[in-house]
Amino acid sequence: MIKHIVFFKLKDRSEEAVQRTADILRSMDGKIEMLKSLEIGVDVLKTERSFDISLTAVVATLEDLQAYQVHPVHQEIIKHMNEVKDTAVAVDYEV
Repeated sequence: MIKHIVFFKLKDRSEEAVQRTADILRSMDGKIEMLKSLEIGVDVLKTERSFDISLTAVVATLEDLQAYQVHPVHQEIIKHMNEVKDTAVAVDYEV
């Protein structure tokens, strides 16, 4: 299993913008067959060092992770995130 975690800091860090973007990320759930699980979290501390949103996805294999990256639903999400994100960092590891 591969765990894919991404943290996003948004340009607009208002509660409304963060919730809207979290909902857009959640919209992938059930639409991308290789995702075993998808969890979207919204930061509650809201400190300067905090990221606004976390995405945690689990797939079975590295091949599934690569297929997820190019999936049409994910590609639409990437377009949106490229417009609204200030910063993103990611880590992918085997579990």
